[in-house]
Amino acid sequence: MKKSLIISLFLCSIIFSGYRRPEEYVIESEQNAYLHNNMGLVYIKERSYYPAIQEFKIAISLAPDVQASAVFYNNLGECYMKLNQPELAQDCFERAIQQFSLNFKYYKNIAECYYQLGLADKQIQKSYQDPNPLGIILRGLLLEQKGEITEAITTLDEFVAKEPDIIISAAVREHIKKLVAQIY
Repeated sequence: MKKSLIISLFLCSIIFSGYRRPEEYVIESEQNAYLHNNMGLVYIKERSYYPAIQEFKIAISLAPDVQASAVFYNNLGECYMKLNQPELAQDCFERAIQQFSLNFKYYKNIAECYYQLGLADKQIQKSYQDPNPLGIILRGLLLEQKGEITEAITTLDEFVAKEPDIIISAAVREHIKKLVAQIY
């Protein structure tokens, strides 16, 4: 009798104890990458560029192979441009375009970078051999940087005519409108 009472009390204590497994803590590097990117943006607003650079580099290292890393690379490149270091920004912008090639802002940034580095003419010539139709965008923006606005409009319009349904085409159309308004 005592034995069965002890066993039943033991079983009841196990059943009614409310035991549950401890929660597992999962580190999500991609989520942390977004947080570091956002911290970098805060530093840029405060004009603290060197801490911003470190935050963007951390974000890239936490999520190097996701599409969002294109944003991280672009932000890092913009930071370098604000520090007048286009040679460091060039690699960042090229990697941003490599990660996600349908953001018009990336092309504007790389065109400005190439122009500051004195590589505009070389990149324009290179774009003629590029089989990728997105190279036309870069050519048009480089022509704009050089002050050849009418040629830039023609080149960008050529891209929109060839590729009217690509996501980036809408941004290119808007840029063409701004260039036309600038002329007139």
